[in-house]
Amino acid sequence: MSGADLRQVGPGFDHEATGSQAVFRAALQALSHPGRWTPVPAAAHVPAAAHRAAALLMLALLDAETSVWLSPGLRQAPVAAWLRFHTGCTLVDELARARFVWVAEGDDCPPLDQLAQGTDQDPDRSATCVLELGDARPGAQGVSWQLSGPGIQGARTLAAHGVPAGFESQWQDNHARFPRGVDVFLVRREAMAGLPRTTRLAALEEV
Repeated sequence: MSGADLRQVGPGFDHEATGSQAVFRAALQALSHPGRWTPVPAAAHVPAAAHRAAALLMLALLDAETSVWLSPGLRQAPVAAWLRFHTGCTLVDELARARFVWVAEGDDCPPLDQLAQGTDQDPDRSATCVLELGDARPGAQGVSWQLSGPGIQGARTLAAHGVPAGFESQWQDNHARFPRGVDVFLVRREAMAGLPRTTRLAALEEV
């Protein structure tokens, strides 16, 4: 990492071990209860260009053996240097090589079928997508979904704002590829909702 990159790097977790553990537990909770908005705890300093919850999630999940693809809004900001410094991860340009894909709010989300899908024998070799969304606010356009599947008793409603066009159709295809397919974290500024590939999703209405 160059000296110019290092000058852009700020601190990460205020308390590395406890902060990382708290966020990791929150991520497990989000995947165990799909569609439930889960607060992302821990005190940390994150780059201004990134959603706080998304940055903390990546800080907790990545390590030196992880490959990451960043959307343009993150790649051209101090985020890339900050992420590499604190996690040791490898940034890649090819989607299919990435184990994690981080998409900034406002950037185009790559089609889910272009991400690493894993195999029937090794489904864990697939990618996880961290997708930043807008927070709910008066007048904001959003969607409301009904979710069902493992971790959901009966059905659960999930409201989200800033979801990419066509996401619902892509998700249905992703679910149909099980055990292959990708898992997704939908992330607002301070909370996340897990969408494991086992979850079924159906649109209800605009919210």
